Amino acid sequence: MTTTAPSTPGVQLLEVSPEYAGQRIDNFLLARLKGVPKTLIYRILRKGEVRVNKGRIKPEYKLQAGDIVRVPPVRVPERDEPVPLAQGLLQRLEASIVYEDKALIVINKPCGIAVHGGSGLTYGVIEAFRQLRPDCKELELVHRLDRDTSGLLMIAKKRSMLRHLHTALRGDGVDKRYMALVRGNWATSIKQVRASLGKSNLRSGERMVEVDEEEGKESVTVFKVLRRFGDFATLVEARPITGRTHQIRVHTLHAGHCIAGDTKYGDDDFSKEIRDLGGKRLFLHAYMLTVPLPDGGELKLQAPVDEMWAKTVERLSAPL
Repeated sequence: MTTTAPSTPGVQLLEVSPEYAGQRIDNFLLARLKGVPKTLIYRILRKGEVRVNKGRIKPEYKLQAGDIVRVPPVRVPERDEPVPLAQGLLQRLEASIVYEDKALIVINKPCGIAVHGGSGLTYGVIEAFRQLRPDCKELELVHRLDRDTSGLLMIAKKRSMLRHLHTALRGDGVDKRYMALVRGNWATSIKQVRASLGKSNLRSGERMVEVDEEEGKESVTVFKVLRRFGDFATLVEARPITGRTHQIRVHTLHAGHCIAGDTKYGDDDFSKEIRDLGGKRLFLHAYMLTVPLPDGGELKLQAPVDEMWAKTVERLSAPL
């Protein structure tokens, strides 16, 4: 992409390079206009102030190589003026990197950190890495993890890698495995949960996911027992074949074994017993990842659990 007119304070004319062909205009602008409220971007699209090849377009318009995008004057924060994040947080995320090359970063995301800002949060992992890697202009999340889920999270440094990994995720090229500590004694016979999932909103406005065989989307998770703690709890491996929101959390609940520390789908009494052992977190961790690389190779990574998780499991296995 090249800029053919001054970017501030007036109109921007952006030429679309081949690597952005096929991207929706709204997503293109969201990535270009960092810091501009999403509502403002959709307003200038709706009012026809954004033109492509001098014509009006809809937010779902897909760009073509060579398109000239006219962007009206908008206040874009300077690159060096984002809300500065605490050095402690930045250092923690820098230390969480388990793999990095010229096109990809993979981190072992700590529990409790959102992957992006929004819903009252001013920052997330992606905003932090844009400050940690200011020279990487195309940083984007490849996928997401819930705020309270820890583990392996991919961040693309190049648009070409983002597209490659999205294609792999849509197929069966990416193998993601999670560990979950669940209530009760998981039956060895439960090797797979196939239950369609749909979203619903509670009166409070909170979004929940529930099994909905009529209108939900097909969802499949493969399970394997890793370790048992009598009839009290089981450590299981979960491999999601599909990638629905809260899929593992709802599928374990559907199987009769909710996850420890799950405030949305869990069991308060079970979570309290785990908390009393020192486990003050959601016990879901993305611990293994296998992804195909563009050059034909394969990247295999594992991420250890945090100290709180490890000590809680140690106490669980200690004789009474």
